[in-house]
Amino acid sequence: MSNKKINKIQKKLQSSSDNIENLTSIIPEIEGAINVIIKCLMRGNKIILFGNGGSAADAEHIAAELIGRFKHNRRSFPALALTSNSSSLTAISNDYSYDLVFSRQCEGLVVKNDVVIGISTSGDSYNVKRGLIVSKRLGAKTIGLLGKKGTIRNVVDIALCVNSNLTPEIQEAHRVIYHIICEQVERNLKNKTNKRA
Repeated sequence: MSNKKINKIQKKLQSSSDNIENLTSIIPEIEGAINVIIKCLMRGNKIILFGNGGSAADAEHIAAELIGRFKHNRRSFPALALTSNSSSLTAISNDYSYDLVFSRQCEGLVVKNDVVIGISTSGDSYNVKRGLIVSKRLGAKTIGLLGKKGTIRNVVDIALCVNSNLTPEIQEAHRVIYHIICEQVERNLKNKTNKRA
């Protein structure tokens, strides 16, 4: 491999490393999200997640970590990604609008004290924003996994904003953030039962 290619790889790795290191600026917000999720699960409520494209994959990834396990054997935590039911997604998109693909599901599934997590690297995905607004109206706590820009930060209870304009770097940082959240939630709840148990 040429020195030019090696330098490009090193530059990219350094950029990613700097991006992750900059997450220290939102540690209070990450801690806030962890605490809100712990309280939700201790009450016997659930976590609902959604996003588009790569963010949809991240929503399903987080739900899998909570339903299954992250590191420890423990009770399953109730979590649902609204991106995985193709019949619901296509029916709502066809009969109503793709703009309503998450908010319509939230109308039927979200109850007071649930936690709803919307993921948008642009911070402006309209269907994600609508889903979060509906969820907040229903009494859920809302969290946004977002990029540097956008208006979703103004409608959520906790905004986890990555200080980057580059979608791949925002996605990399989102994965670090939600792995930290899953690890800490699991560590705090692995030996506890919820109020409905």
